[in-house]
Amino acid sequence: MCLVVACNFKSDNPVVNFMPVFDSDSLSTIGMIEEYVLRFIKCGDGSFEDLILAVHAMQRVSCPQYEAYCASLGKIAFWREIPAIPLAAFRQTAIRSFPAAETIRSFRTSGTTGERYGEHHFRTLELYRAAALEGWLRAGLPTGNVFCLMASPEDSPCSSLSCMAGWLAPSEQFFLGDWDRLAKAVSRVEDAVTLFGTALAFLDLFEWLGRREMRLPHGSLAIETGGYKGTNRSLSKAELYALFQEHLRLGSGDIWNEYGMTELSSQFYSRGLGNPHCGAPWVRALVIDPETGGECTDGETGLLRIFDLANLGSCCALQTRDLAIRRGEHFELIGRDPAALPRGCSRTVDEFLGQ
Repeated sequence: MCLVVACNFKSDNPVVNFMPVFDSDSLSTIGMIEEYVLRFIKCGDGSFEDLILAVHAMQRVSCPQYEAYCASLGKIAFWREIPAIPLAAFRQTAIRSFPAAETIRSFRTSGTTGERYGEHHFRTLELYRAAALEGWLRAGLPTGNVFCLMASPEDSPCSSLSCMAGWLAPSEQFFLGDWDRLAKAVSRVEDAVTLFGTALAFLDLFEWLGRREMRLPHGSLAIETGGYKGTNRSLSKAELYALFQEHLRLGSGDIWNEYGMTELSSQFYSRGLGNPHCGAPWVRALVIDPETGGECTDGETGLLRIFDLANLGSCCALQTRDLAIRRGEHFELIGRDPAALPRGCSRTVDEFLGQ
C-alpha cells in the first residue's frame, strides 16, 4: 500500500490530507508516513485527524491480524471510530505493520506468573524517541540531573521504560537497588534532581531508608510509574505520596505519575493528587462505557482507549483494561479492571486472530 499525499504548504501549519491507494511498496509507505508523523511531533505541522486515519489505513493493509479484526466492523468516518485492539493481542501474536525481517528492536511486557509475555516490535526507534523526549518536555519536566530507579538499558534491553530512561540519563545515573550509591550521588549535587522510577523501586528505597530522610536539593521532583503488577503489594496513591513526603520531603505538587505501557510509544503525565493525566497532541485518550461502547460523558467512569500516532509500526489504537474518569479531553486514572472490556472488544483473542 502507498498513500497519495496532498499538502497545503501555503500556511505556517500545513494541512495534510491522505487518500489511501494500494501497491506493493509498503516500506516506502511507512517511511513516508513516518516523516509526516515526526514533523507533527516535533513541529506541530499537519493534522492529528488526517495522520491517524492514514496510519490506520496503512496498518490495516500491512497487518493481516488487524485487518481481520477490522473487516467485520464496517467503514469508519472519524478517528474516534478506529477499531482498538485489546492489549492481550500483543501476547498472542506479532502485531507488526512492517516485514518481520525489518525488526531492529522488540520490547517485552512485564507479565505475571503463568501469563505469556507481550512484545512490541519496532523497525526504527526514531518515533519512539521523539515521542518520549518531546512528551517529557511538553509536560514541563526537566532534563538535567535525572536519576533513574530502574535497570539500565544495558541490563534490561527488553524494557521499553529503561530504553526511554536511557535517553534521559547516562548509565551511571541508574541506581536500581543501589540506594547507598544513590544517596551519595544526591548529596554531591547542588542543583535540583529528578528521581524517575517505578513505584516498587521507590517503595524499596523507602524501606531501605527506614526512619531516615533523603534530602533533595531545592526544586527537585520525583516521577513514579505506578503499578504493582505481579506482586502482593497494594498501596493507594495517597499512601504512596505520603511516603514521598515523609522520606524525601517533597510536596504533593513535586510528585508526578507517568502513565505508559510497553504496547505504547507515548506517555501521559499527571502532577500531584487528584489531577488528570494529560498527553501530547499526537496521543489521545477516550474513556469508554463498557456497556454501550460509546464515550463516557465528563465525570463518568469507563475504560481507557488510546490512539497513539507514534505507534506507527504496530497498531495506533489500543483498548486497555484501565479504569479512568473522563476529565474533559483528559482522564483521571483509577486502576485496573481485569474483568471488563467494552462491547465490541469483548470477542476472545482467538476470534480476533481468526483462529
